[in-house]
Amino acid sequence: EEFHLSLSQCVVLRYHWIDPFVRSLRERLASFHRFFCVADQVKVYTNQNKTRTFIGLEVSAGHFQLLELVSEVDRVLEEFDLPTFYKDPSFHISLAWCVGDLSGRLEGQCLQELQDIVDRFEDSALLLRVQWEQIRCKAGNKYFSFPLR
Repeated sequence: EEFHLSLSQCVVLRYHWIDPFVRSLRERLASFHRFFCVADQVKVYTNQNKTRTFIGLEVSAGHFQLLELVSEVDRVLEEFDLPTFYKDPSFHISLAWCVGDLSGRLEGQCLQELQDIVDRFEDSALLLRVQWEQIRCKAGNKYFSFPLR
């Protein structure tokens, strides 16, 4: 329903962990300030087991701030013995996905054509610049919001 940028892998939280997990996230993220990032590089991704392919816009500015956020989120995940984020993350906003590994078909010419469309888009400089004002956590059907200062 909304575009998002992940700061963690999907993990399973036990019901009784949700409140302490959210409290810990709130404490760790409280000192972070709002920032901008730019997502303007078209890239093809697959999930770990190659059952889905995604087309996304990779972040080209704001990477450092996102790494700092991930570091704090990872600390919370470690408190609960949950898997942390990828070691060398490629922060991106997914635009489309399909079942299977179609990365071979989308790389090369197709990827270049998509990048050309993004580069020529009339208001791309404004639309591809995102201000991060909050971090959100979804646990089951509940959303928790952590405003940035």
